[in-house]
Order: sequence, then structure tokens, then C-alpha cells
Amino acid sequence: MIKTLIFKIILALWFIAWAPILLVGLVNKRLNRFLVTSCAAGVLMLARVVAGIRYTIHYPARNDDGIPAKPNENVRLDGKAIIAAKHMSILEVAILETNIPNSFFIVKRELLWIPIYGWAFWRMGLQPVNRARGATNMQKLVDAVAKKIMNGMVLIIFPEGTRTRPGKRVPLKRGLLFLAERLKLPILPVGTDAGLYWPKKGRVHSGMANVYFEEELPCTASLDEIGEAINRHSA
Repeated sequence: MIKTLIFKIILALWFIAWAPILLVGLVNKRLNRFLVTSCAAGVLMLARVVAGIRYTIHYPARNDDGIPAKPNENVRLDGKAIIAAKHMSILEVAILETNIPNSFFIVKRELLWIPIYGWAFWRMGLQPVNRARGATNMQKLVDAVAKKIMNGMVLIIFPEGTRTRPGKRVPLKRGLLFLAERLKLPILPVGTDAGLYWPKKGRVHSGMANVYFEEELPCTASLDEIGEAINRHSA
């Protein structure tokens, strides 16, 4: 418990220290993204040094010898697919942000109201959504996401809509299918066991967290097929 407390205190100090840096970065979009990504890289560094949490990324094995494929060869990380990821902690958010260039997340709009950090997230292209607006908001969301993808950005979405505990299976939101069908983009499922090491609540645990890129699915895939892929290797 002491390790967890120390880690959370240091992490809080880290975010406080980066706030004025991010404020300066708002003047330039490219600088802003670099600083946000650097902040996320620092979170991973603190997780490794203070909490003993490391990570590794697994890609689908396509070769006969079972060697995982390298990024951008057999896995679409170029924006021509929607990355649908399991969400268990801050850890996989930082991993995806630092390993997928020019990515953006769909987030609840309230996140962008956070002073400085919310402004920086907006500046780097995170897409807010108002869940209370229904179908009207979804069409606006599709238009905004399409524009970002046309500009070379990569969409990452957490289709469960919230952080989940290890072993818990949450039904996926239909918004993912709406986006995939309207944009005619395949879906790249991503699983993780990060919640075993950095849970939503409770103690952190040292160890090797894993992020699993699964086989790509067509835009016509069902929620059950996507959910099965996301949870195939997840905790």
C-alpha cells in the first residue's frame, strides 16, 4: 500500500509540474502534441521506476515461425482503421498515445473542461462527444472524425465506454459500429491486462503489462465479434 501511495503522490506532482509546460504549448499545435505525448511517456517512466510496471506490445503473428508482425506492416496504424481498445487504466492510454503517432481519442466533453490539461487535449485533436444528444450528435461526430482521419489522424476509441475491472465483461457501445459503417473503416481490436497492475481503484502491482493488437475485422463485424476479439487476451 505504501508503494501505491508514493506512486500516486509522485504522479500527482508530475501532472502539476507539467501543467505550466502544457500551457505554453497551446500556442502551437505540433508543440502541444509533442508535450502531451512527452507527458504520457513520463507517466510510463514513473510507472516503471516507481511502481515497477513495465509493458510490452503484441502484434498478430502472420509468419509461419510465429514471429509477431512489426507495426505498419500487417497491422493498420495509419488511420485507415478504427482502433477499438480495452480500457482498464491510465496505463494503456499512455501506451497507445506514445506508440501510435498522430492519434486521437473520442472522449466525453467534460474531460476537455479540465483547466490546462483539457485545453491541451482539445488542441491536440481529442474529439468530445455529448452522450445526451443522441442521433443528432452522432452525425456531427461522424463528420468531425472523418475530417480528422482525412487529415491523417488515427482514431482510438474505447467501445466499452468506461474503465473496467479485470475479469469484467462490459457490453460494447453501438457508436463504434455507427462510426465504422458510416466511415467504411475496418476495426482493429486491442486487448490489455493493464488493470492487473494499475487498476481503476486499489493497489498497483509490479509486473509486465501487455497490450494485444488482434486481427483486423471488417466494418460489418458485429459487437459480439469485436468484443470477443478485444477480450481474447485481456484480463
